[in-house]
Amino acid sequence: MSLFYRMDVSMFNKLYGEGDISDASLEKIQTAAAKKLFSLHWELKTILYLGVLLLSAGIGILIYKNIDSIGHQAILAFIALVSAASFYYCIKTTASFSLQRTASPNVFFDYVLLLACLTFVSFTGYLQFQYNVFGNRYGLATFIPMIVLFFSAYYFDNLAILSLAITSFAAWAGITLTPLKILQQNDFDDSTIIFTGLAVGVVLLLAGMLTKKRNTKAHFEFTYSNFGTHILFISCLATEFKFDAWYLAWFLLLAATCFFFYLKARKENSFYFLLLLSLYGFIGLSYVVIRLLFYTARLDIGGFMLACIYFIAASIGLIFFLIKMNKQLKQS
Repeated sequence: MSLFYRMDVSMFNKLYGEGDISDASLEKIQTAAAKKLFSLHWELKTILYLGVLLLSAGIGILIYKNIDSIGHQAILAFIALVSAASFYYCIKTTASFSLQRTASPNVFFDYVLLLACLTFVSFTGYLQFQYNVFGNRYGLATFIPMIVLFFSAYYFDNLAILSLAITSFAAWAGITLTPLKILQQNDFDDSTIIFTGLAVGVVLLLAGMLTKKRNTKAHFEFTYSNFGTHILFISCLATEFKFDAWYLAWFLLLAATCFFFYLKARKENSFYFLLLLSLYGFIGLSYVVIRLLFYTARLDIGGFMLACIYFIAASIGLIFFLIKMNKQLKQS
């Protein structure tokens, strides 16, 4: 119930006490005020986002089905026209640029911007796929969309576009720092990819810290940190799984990362980051226990029993740890 309705009811109660309205009128007012409004905000936003994604997918299917009759130049011109028109609308509609949070001009603005960015990425990818404009410089094919996405995210203050930009940055870093032969052979098990992930995770975390410290679009900090956290943890686990001979050393890196995020979670009073470090840390620790039981100690049925006991005890301990920390965070 909104404050507006509560104020109205109290006012009518006062009028009723003064004898200005009847019992029946007061009862009708109270009945109407008791009916809570149902918000369709997220439902409508979901439908609009799905509409943009379905439109982008529909354009792709239309192109695929009619590629011979339409022609590549016509397809490129159409995609470019949609992207340019959408960007033009956003530029004409948006307010002046600010380093602080700015609200969207209207309800359709974010979806038009999403359409503009998606079609631009499609346009660049189509150029490279069909005409090989960038040659073997695959990094350049991802660098240009990345710059446009980051510019759009900051200029139009849009978190969804920032997420696309961060994804594009991770793709650009993975392609740029990876030897060409690995990409050509589709050998993504190479250690270069893992170390690139570690570097990308650290860079994103630093970007989030700087964004918050310098108060330049400070509300972007969580998005940077969220992507950086997952990428860094996944890369730490990948090093542990990939380099078997040094898995204990890489587990120490994972433990240090967990400790860093523990301090971050306590400082920011964030249960979300506490949950992430607990889950990723649990996976890494479980891998070490399994390795010790079955590969180092070479236990058979006894190792299986110990593993069962470990998982039961560790799961219970993890649950109690999260419950305790959640209470502490709420009290602080």
